[in-house]
Amino acid sequence: MASKIHPALAAVRKRGAQKVKVAVSDIDGILRGKYLHVGKFEGAVEGGFGFCDVVFGWDSQDVCYDNTTITGWQHGYPDALARVDLDTARQVPWDNNVDFFLGEFVNADGTPHPACPRQTLKRVLARAKKLGFEVMTGMEFEWFNFRETPHTWAAKNGQPPEPLTPGMFGYSLLRMADNPGFFNALMDEMLAFNVPIEGLHTETGPGVYEAAIGFSSALEQADRAILFKTGAREIGKRYGVMPSFMAKWSQKYPGCSGHIHQSLSDGKKNLFFDGKSQRSMSKLFESYLAGQVACLMEFGPMLWPTINSYKRLVDGFWAPVKPTWGIDNRTASFRVIAGSPKATRLETRCPGADVNPYLAMAAVIAAGLHGVEKGLKLTAPPITGTNQGGENVPRAPRTLIETTRNFRESKVARDFLGDTFVDHFAATREWEWRQWQDGVTDWELKRYFEII
Repeated sequence: MASKIHPALAAVRKRGAQKVKVAVSDIDGILRGKYLHVGKFEGAVEGGFGFCDVVFGWDSQDVCYDNTTITGWQHGYPDALARVDLDTARQVPWDNNVDFFLGEFVNADGTPHPACPRQTLKRVLARAKKLGFEVMTGMEFEWFNFRETPHTWAAKNGQPPEPLTPGMFGYSLLRMADNPGFFNALMDEMLAFNVPIEGLHTETGPGVYEAAIGFSSALEQADRAILFKTGAREIGKRYGVMPSFMAKWSQKYPGCSGHIHQSLSDGKKNLFFDGKSQRSMSKLFESYLAGQVACLMEFGPMLWPTINSYKRLVDGFWAPVKPTWGIDNRTASFRVIAGSPKATRLETRCPGADVNPYLAMAAVIAAGLHGVEKGLKLTAPPITGTNQGGENVPRAPRTLIETTRNFRESKVARDFLGDTFVDHFAATREWEWRQWQDGVTDWELKRYFEII
């Protein structure tokens, strides 16, 4: 009996497509991809396709790491086996509706590749499934937009870019009207790209937007999130706009977040809701939250993966700097939104917009599940106001190397993510730190060049 053809593959055949576009995530959350001839694509669906494993062996500037073991010059950067996930099928509205698919990496024996970000999240979700849970999530991104192109930005040699709009106008209908083409294209074309945006508005700062991506199962949400970041940049090119998801581009303005909303479901109902409890929080919700309060800081480089990430963690600039929790309190790292059976959830507010969505989501879910598995309880009351009640809680580290060392030593991270991933990701962050240590910045020139 002939096997049933996947609807996505049948649709590609029906359209008579001559090519498809495929992409995979590298360690930094940058999509790396290519066009495939439809014949090659059909072969890839059947048995996978080769994709150079350098995508796990170089940084965001395509410079190869010198301190990793699972990939590197010592291995000759061979092809790794990538598999197309047909369930990620969509068409790209701004690229002649070409068929598009996400992929992930596997070992030669078909087991998940330990360094693949998408596979890392899937490992955590498999553990949730064993416990009887489906993880539901939603991501929000804040990001700045500039009147720049790659060429104009390169010509400025790092000097300040020109923001899309001036002033500090959060939720401004007036500023939305300044660039209606770009604004509407984000809403309409992302929806056509199967990345629905629940809300889009201007934020406080010149040229800042914020988008909330439609709530979904966790893997689908991470797919949507990484596609949103890439899609916003591609749409922006048509309007002379360069979006930036840096955590903080200027000392004068607030940074940009990548908040993650979460709840656990049994497939029928939201298990975080308990109408009989004082706060409408179930015991399961409390343990999940207690896990994040207790150990999410051990996953620091997955929440703050770049040198720049830590410039966002400044007191009084909206970004939470301590592992505190509160009831509908946006100054806490963990904001409990407890209300209706449908809406009750946890918003983890500490990640920045510069995260790899797969890894940030894996981190927060792993920390929460650790609390569930261990039956952890909340030992401190919720903070009120601006960290009132959290005065004695140690703040998050301010450098990538500090969080990386904590991550490398974390038993919880190794338990959920695996030794190979932890060692590899820690090595990539140590590399990033060394590049910063070797660099000479404009701050140093301005401070020391003449007077010291």
